[in-house]
Order: sequence, then C-alpha cells, then structure tokens
Amino acid sequence: MTPETEIALQIAQMDADATRALAMAIAAGFGVIGPGIGIGLLVSKALEAIGRNPEAAGKVTPMMILGIAFVEALGIFALVVAFVIMFA
Repeated sequence: MTPETEIALQIAQMDADATRALAMAIAAGFGVIGPGIGIGLLVSKALEAIGRNPEAAGKVTPMMILGIAFVEALGIFALVVAFVIMFA
C-alpha cells in the first residue's frame, strides 16, 4: 500500500468518526429539548393548579411526578439512540 493511499484511508476514517460524533450530538441535543420543555410545562401547570386549589395538592403531586417520569423516559430513549449512533 502506498503512503498516499494510507493517508487517504486515515482521512476517510477520521471523517467517519467526526460525522458519527456530530450525529450523536445532534440526536442527543434535539432529543432532550422536547422532554425539557415538557417537564417545564408539566410542573408549571401543576403548580398553577395547586395554587388555585391547595386542597388538591395531594392528588396533583403524584400525577405530576408520574408525568415527569414518562417525559423523562423520552429523554433517556433519545440518549440511548445517540449512543447507538456513536458506537454502532
């Protein structure tokens, strides 16, 4: 193998690694924006509901925590997809 061919192969490999890293960053970034906004809205509305009716705090709080868990799971799935992109 000539030195020029070897250098070309190394450059191609570096380009593939850089593309994978960029794809992982984009997937992780966009994948956690939605759940971040969702959790913010969920907590905002729960606190608003508790502020309007403090007696309902016992019913609203567990439902808020359950909703946060479901929304957070979407962020974790996005992170798993990002790792699959990077290392697969």
